Amino acid sequence: MGKDVFDKGFEIRKSVLGAEFVEKSFASADDFNRPLQELVTEYCWGAVWGRDTLDKKTRSMLNLAMLSALNRPHELKMHVKGALTNGVTKDEIREVLLQVVIYAGVPAGVDSFRVAREAMQEVGA
Repeated sequence: MGKDVFDKGFEIRKSVLGAEFVEKSFASADDFNRPLQELVTEYCWGAVWGRDTLDKKTRSMLNLAMLSALNRPHELKMHVKGALTNGVTKDEIREVLLQVVIYAGVPAGVDSFRVAREAMQEVGA
């Protein structure tokens, strides 16, 4: 890939998660975790989120379901906030999480509802 894909990913990542958050992630990166920040930005945000077939709203809803099923509360909270930025409504988030309850299990769904509620409260949604 290269710098163009990284730059595209950096811009998409900032537009979804907020410039302050992303810039802080890079500013606080050290020799140990900087390669991870670069990899995630280039491949996740540039190569995949940068594709045109799915819009950001759809990608956000998919992320909410997958992160819930994988029990990744820190990432889920961040992506709930990003989903709201991408136009996913509270009602749509609820529906995604209800789907998680059925297909990934009640414990995953219960935790995801709790994390999503906290995230929404933090951003005043």
